[in-house]
Amino acid sequence: MDNNNLEHHNSNPFEDSAASDLPVSDSTAVLTVDRNATLTLGTDALILLDEGLRHKRTASNFGGLLPQLAKTTRAIPFHNILWAAFDDVEVAINYTKPTGRKAGSCRVEQISYAVTDKSLHNHAKRWVEQLLNRAYPSNVMRKKRIKVLINPFGGQGQAQKLWTTQVEPVLVAANCQIDVEQTTYRGHAIEIAKNLDIEAYDVVACASGDGLPHEVFNGLAKHPSPRLALRKIAVFQIPCGSGNAMSLNTTGTASPSLAALELVKAIRAPLDLMAISQGSEVFYSFLSQAVGIVAESDLGTETLRWMGSFRFTWGFLVRLVGKTIYPAEVSMLVDTKDKNEIRNAYRATAEKIEADRLRNVLSESRAEVLSDQEDAQLPPLKYGTVNDDLPAGFSTEDMPNLGNFYVGNMCLMSADLPFFSTSLPSDGRMDLLTIAGDIPSITALRMLTSVEEGTLINHPEVAYQKVLAYRIKPRVAPTAGLISIDGESVPFEPFQAEIVPQLGTILSKYGGYYGFDGRKLK
Repeated sequence: MDNNNLEHHNSNPFEDSAASDLPVSDSTAVLTVDRNATLTLGTDALILLDEGLRHKRTASNFGGLLPQLAKTTRAIPFHNILWAAFDDVEVAINYTKPTGRKAGSCRVEQISYAVTDKSLHNHAKRWVEQLLNRAYPSNVMRKKRIKVLINPFGGQGQAQKLWTTQVEPVLVAANCQIDVEQTTYRGHAIEIAKNLDIEAYDVVACASGDGLPHEVFNGLAKHPSPRLALRKIAVFQIPCGSGNAMSLNTTGTASPSLAALELVKAIRAPLDLMAISQGSEVFYSFLSQAVGIVAESDLGTETLRWMGSFRFTWGFLVRLVGKTIYPAEVSMLVDTKDKNEIRNAYRATAEKIEADRLRNVLSESRAEVLSDQEDAQLPPLKYGTVNDDLPAGFSTEDMPNLGNFYVGNMCLMSADLPFFSTSLPSDGRMDLLTIAGDIPSITALRMLTSVEEGTLINHPEVAYQKVLAYRIKPRVAPTAGLISIDGESVPFEPFQAEIVPQLGTILSKYGGYYGFDGRKLK
């Protein structure tokens, strides 16, 4: 699956709009500029009609030595327009242009035209504002105030370079306010978020893998007004690590430059968080928890980081075929275990969210942030901690042959692995799957293929449930296994989790659902 092709629609965001989209009858949509050119606000794109384009020299045409026999019309999708301004002399428009194989990245470009006819100046000002309104619909914030955290050690150590060359130019061209800070030690982002001035920023953007978003959510949870901080500050990932699940789910890409465009254009959406209790600690997970094969595949392949995201697939395959087991006792508060019911509920919710998104309806059920200090604190745990007696309503099962225990709050765990095809950002449920470790090897191989297709839920050997809370107690020695929470290692000890609906906030291209379209699955 192409990292940059996780759309619900087949349309390419960089694709030219048809000429028929021109609203030629609306004179306010057309701006006549010097060089006998016109700029027209089409249905989905800005349309340039300029005879000068026919003779523009390009590097793709013998190094630009020959005139390019091109069309005199160019279309720039409104989604790609970063900013526009008129200074009483010139109209200047910043936008992103696709680059690379299959438009797998983008770069900033600018077009500018003089308007020397003073009688057109008032119209030019109004036209520019119309353009900005098209580029930034009512549910998209302009000039975001962004706290950028860069993990220079994440992934293969390229985060700083990726930020400088691919991301920063996009944000600057969009007139975003940027405050950049490097993290220097594990847990540094927790401290930064804990002490963040939440009135000074709209977003914390993490140029990293999934580790920094995990830290930021937990730092905001330690803020003096934690619930207010988690509501007000949106968390976003600029994919610069070896694990970029958050970006894949919320922007549909692992490209830093394309993610930067979505940082500019994405909308705010609520995100369920999962409260984790282990030992004497309580912290929050935004992505996943794993015991068994998935945890071993992730944390047990650190020496294979050179393989990129494929190391996860490789580790998963080796352990599946090897029939590794991780005995445990699992207690759950189940919402539903009927797979058809789960699929149908997902489709109904996703279709409503999609309809709202197409109408530019705010995806948040609460547009205003909390202001009452009484509501600014974290909600209490409904089901206590792992050290308490098991609450009423939990069902307990001994799983002596457990191979994989995996819980997700997002769909894609890596580029081609949509483990949780029915997950939604804020449905108030966790997706939990369990698989026995002693299944036949041929079945294990079929499962791996079905994960890539998003159909793992269909296997009869897979127990797939929507749960509100759970507790897991490994039955083996603490040195015998690994537990991964949001890709980070925690002690191999019992822990308990519960869903906390809409506690966090993200920026997402899709609003209330993820980039993988589970509605297509049977």
